Amino acid sequence: MSKVFKITPKRIKRTNGTVLTPEMTVTVTTAIHTLNPFSNGAKEVKEAYQRLYGFDYVKACCNPNDFDFVKLD
Repeated sequence: MSKVFKITPKRIKRTNGTVLTPEMTVTVTTAIHTLNPFSNGAKEVKEAYQRLYGFDYVKACCNPNDFDFVKLD
């Protein structure tokens, strides 16, 4: 059973030539039942940001503390 989360950056972050802004919100469905979308290495979060915004989560040195998330289901 999967879970759906809405993930929003907390602040503007400029790192390694990338920019993350609070307007860059994504909705992610996790492959496993979890309370935190970052618990499996943020795999779905990384894919969603790359697909929607061309934003490289790893290159920007992001971590779960950079984001707020809300469970939607």
